[in-house]
Amino acid sequence: MVVLLHRSIGERQKSMAAVACTCFVFVLFLALASSASHGRRRSVIEVEGGPNGVVWVAQLSDLHFSVFNPERAADFRRLLGPALSMINPSLVLITGDLTDGKSKDLSIMKQEEVEWIEYQNATEDIIMRSGLDKKVFYDLRGNHDSFGVPQVGGEYDLYRKYSINSRLRRHGNIQSVTLQHRGRRHIFVGIDSAMEIGMRGPTNLFGHPTDELLADLDMELGQWDKKSTQPITKISFGHFPLSFTVTTDTGKSLKDVFLKHSLSAYLCGHLHTRFGKNLKRHHVKSTGTYYQFNMYQGNPSVKKNENCSTNAESPKEFWEWEMGDWRKSRVLRIVAIDSGHTSFLDIDYRLGFRDTIILPTFPLDSRFMHRISSPHYFHCESTGTSLLYETVRALVFSRNSIISVSLKIYDSRSGHFDLVLDQEMMKMKGNGTRGDMYVSQWNWRAFVDPSPDRFLLQIEATDISGKSTRSQPRPFSVNGLTADTSWSWREFFVIGVQWPALYPPLLHFVLMLLFALLLVPQGFLIFSKNFASHNKTGPTVTRAKSVWMCIEEAVIFGLVELSRFTELWCGILLYLLYLVFFPWFFGQVYSDAGKMSYMTHKGWAVASPKNENHSAYSGVPDIMVIVLPHLGFVVLPAVLVVGAMVAERMAFLDYFRSLSGKKEDGHPEESERPLKGRSFSGVFGFWSGRWMRKLLLFLCMLILWKHWKECRAIVKAYDMNPFLHSPVYCFWIPLSLAYAVYKTRAAAV
Repeated sequence: MVVLLHRSIGERQKSMAAVACTCFVFVLFLALASSASHGRRRSVIEVEGGPNGVVWVAQLSDLHFSVFNPERAADFRRLLGPALSMINPSLVLITGDLTDGKSKDLSIMKQEEVEWIEYQNATEDIIMRSGLDKKVFYDLRGNHDSFGVPQVGGEYDLYRKYSINSRLRRHGNIQSVTLQHRGRRHIFVGIDSAMEIGMRGPTNLFGHPTDELLADLDMELGQWDKKSTQPITKISFGHFPLSFTVTTDTGKSLKDVFLKHSLSAYLCGHLHTRFGKNLKRHHVKSTGTYYQFNMYQGNPSVKKNENCSTNAESPKEFWEWEMGDWRKSRVLRIVAIDSGHTSFLDIDYRLGFRDTIILPTFPLDSRFMHRISSPHYFHCESTGTSLLYETVRALVFSRNSIISVSLKIYDSRSGHFDLVLDQEMMKMKGNGTRGDMYVSQWNWRAFVDPSPDRFLLQIEATDISGKSTRSQPRPFSVNGLTADTSWSWREFFVIGVQWPALYPPLLHFVLMLLFALLLVPQGFLIFSKNFASHNKTGPTVTRAKSVWMCIEEAVIFGLVELSRFTELWCGILLYLLYLVFFPWFFGQVYSDAGKMSYMTHKGWAVASPKNENHSAYSGVPDIMVIVLPHLGFVVLPAVLVVGAMVAERMAFLDYFRSLSGKKEDGHPEESERPLKGRSFSGVFGFWSGRWMRKLLLFLCMLILWKHWKECRAIVKAYDMNPFLHSPVYCFWIPLSLAYAVYKTRAAAV
């Protein structure tokens, strides 16, 4: 009986163990399937403590840790640990370019493990010194972090080995975290849109999202839409600005997903502060395909009967805020969300540590308000029972005790900053667990004005040592009107131009222009039966003609004469055909010295990581940094200069004949050319010294210098031999120019 009892118990234990094992395997399978299908990780953080109604996060970007610039990591350790400890953000977002991946002369771009080890040690150090939980740190990949990485997760993918996300086993191109605080949800979704096949620079410059990534992003941004009635603020963060992000194979874009979810803001980096500090852009559905001239595009559509119900559809708009870089500018950004209103402050640490930081959270800076939803919100909330407008609010971070905070409002209508309000702000009661919020009641109706930048807000804080710190004066508009802000030309060039969309038409235009400059004059010569007689009645240079008309006629004359030089004309035409149909050069596109790939104007021909036997073009439009400068600043000037050299030779011969009165018998065509040459003598002038030829020789040297710089950079970047891997690309233009100089030298008449 005892034996039977033991046997029954043993069988029951085995059965239970089998069931438990089956359940464990099933759960593990679901987890793996979910991870494989979505490639993302979700997390929810409960933000405890005061101040009520507000959360804030910190952003860093473009650290560019380099073995040749150790001061970047040193300042990172010295400044950010204490700064993050003082700010105490709920999240720390590092948006790409964690390491530099460049040689000392900046020519070779591939992964360096020493830099990644330095990054790992530095981040571990600031996590410890800041006192923050490691789980609140999120770091994304930038283009520098994928230089020369043939496959994500492979041997050369050092991001997968040393990044914070990887150390916390956060794999996938989408990272989602939700901050829950006092009845509100704030979703932060990170996007890794770096190249799947990470090539060496410089042809690794753009973000390349896929349809699968956009589907995952759409799912993450909408994860709470049907599950909760709580207010939701949505923010996305990534490395690449939208002006440097391509569309997918089906024509979809990040902008489409952001507009669908009425994103509050997209936080990014990549462009660096050297292009300007005003790299912000407001997006609506009607923004241009190729460019946007100003920070805002078009006028907001204001409706008379606003729908203020909670079920009303949110306006389709969002902000894109590029933050600059740590590399040289030492910038740290704080992003605050106060009752659904998003504001930010960029802090420059180049001058050292900041003892006190002030971030006003309401009213918002009128330069960076939502252009459609802000007037709508004012219409709905100002007529209701909301207490939002009753107080001015500001976050104050300080490592010293603050004894007083004051609110100052200035009126600029007179052309001067007249102080119209100066009153004390009070620290919110029961807060201080996460940070200090100061508030001040005011008569907000007194500041309702049709001008969005008439009134300016400034907060002043004084610490226990008597040191006073003031925030930058910022315009505000209580009634939700946005102040217009213009870009400089450099800011427009990098944030306002949609380069991925512009590359194909630019490429086709330059190629068609080059072929037209060669083929149209040649066709004119072939189909014109009496070109000489036509020239007799052609326009002549007179004093009444403008300089530009003379130059235009000179260019036409030069191109027509170039078409007569068969060797030069055919050589240039053959080179253009080569650039269109054949590889430009071969080179190493990965960190390892493996099989070489070749580049054309269509992209790099590289093997797919999933199927090495299948090759496809990759790196478009990244290759534009090589293709367009070569066509526009080397080939096109070379064609024009060669044509000008031929024209100069003919004009010089005409000048010489006009002095000697010499005529060539038996060559009627040649005898007609002096008439034409005299037509352009006013343009070329002073032929006895041939100063125009000397100027053209100088232009030839400039073209050769530009071409030499391009070839030198490519040879170093892709570890190639110009004589073996790019003979046509490197040597055709120099040989053509040399031959043109030789053929147009002073000839016997």
